[in-house]
Amino acid sequence: METSKFDENVKTVRQLIGNLVSDPEREGLLDTPRRVAKFWEHMTGGYGEDLQRIVSSAVYQVEHEDMVVVRDVEVYSLCEHHMLPFFGKCHVGYIPDGRIIGLSKIPRLIDIFARRLQVQERMGDEIGQALIDAVKPRGVGVIIEAHHLCMKMRGVQKQNSFTLTSSMRGCFRSDLGVRNEFISFVRT
Repeated sequence: METSKFDENVKTVRQLIGNLVSDPEREGLLDTPRRVAKFWEHMTGGYGEDLQRIVSSAVYQVEHEDMVVVRDVEVYSLCEHHMLPFFGKCHVGYIPDGRIIGLSKIPRLIDIFARRLQVQERMGDEIGQALIDAVKPRGVGVIIEAHHLCMKMRGVQKQNSFTLTSSMRGCFRSDLGVRNEFISFVRT
């Protein structure tokens, strides 16, 4: 009988707990390996998503030339260096060039890349590139502001710190007016 990946993960977590605590069989820990494996399956579910399938059903030919911004989208991800959570908000803007994407797909794009072992800088780039690939806009801007538990719980232990990153493409990079308009929308 073949063992599933999930069952292997449960076994691995059980072994880790056994290495960390003196009584891994106590009542409070009995279901922990299964819960932890389920958590990791969810938090890394972005690897199994078919990006093309998700966005292709929601791209529309529309003549709209002004900026579209979706802001304050909650982001929950895992730092690939320490496998600790980082969380915050993501703001995405783009200027269409004959095609738009359904607004609900932008948070879906964000989740696909957030649900991977990640660094914030790359995640912004990946979100921006996915939007470029999907609708070929004149430009894209992505701003992420996040709190990293690897900075708050360990290492430097700076509780009030957060990280702000941007990824600007096309006219968001080359046109200061466009960039400033996007930033003003995010700050509002």
